[in-house]
Amino acid sequence: MAQFTLNINGKQQQVDVAEDTPLLWVLRDHIKLVGTKYGCGISQCGACTVHLDGTATRSCSIPVSAIGNKKVVTIEGLSKNGDHPVQKAWIEHDVAQCGYCQAGQIMSASALLDKNSNPSDEEIYSAMNGNICRCGTYLRIRSAIHSAASNMNA
Repeated sequence: MAQFTLNINGKQQQVDVAEDTPLLWVLRDHIKLVGTKYGCGISQCGACTVHLDGTATRSCSIPVSAIGNKKVVTIEGLSKNGDHPVQKAWIEHDVAQCGYCQAGQIMSASALLDKNSNPSDEEIYSAMNGNICRCGTYLRIRSAIHSAASNMNA
């Protein structure tokens, strides 16, 4: 076991875990931030997506020892009241069905819009590639991202 101090959602968090513990399990089991979901464990589904220094990152396959001083933002840290433009657009476009993948989808979408304030459909498809929605709400996801972009640019 080793002790790590992590910057998660703007707060310093100390955890005592094995160096190879995936960030996902540190977040869920040790820090009790359970919005980030386990989906596949091999970075293929996107349910575990968080921001690592602003980049959408699969937390299931990155060991805690690789985090260092990077800033981690989870779905709980995206906004205080669930009022991030992407979160609002998700509600407006009724994106969620079962909802399991939505935290990862929202984190990927918000990272895209932080880097590209007016993405094309192709840029959205590229950025969201690997975020699987088993309910198939991909058209609503794309519409919500366009809507969030418009609201952020207004």
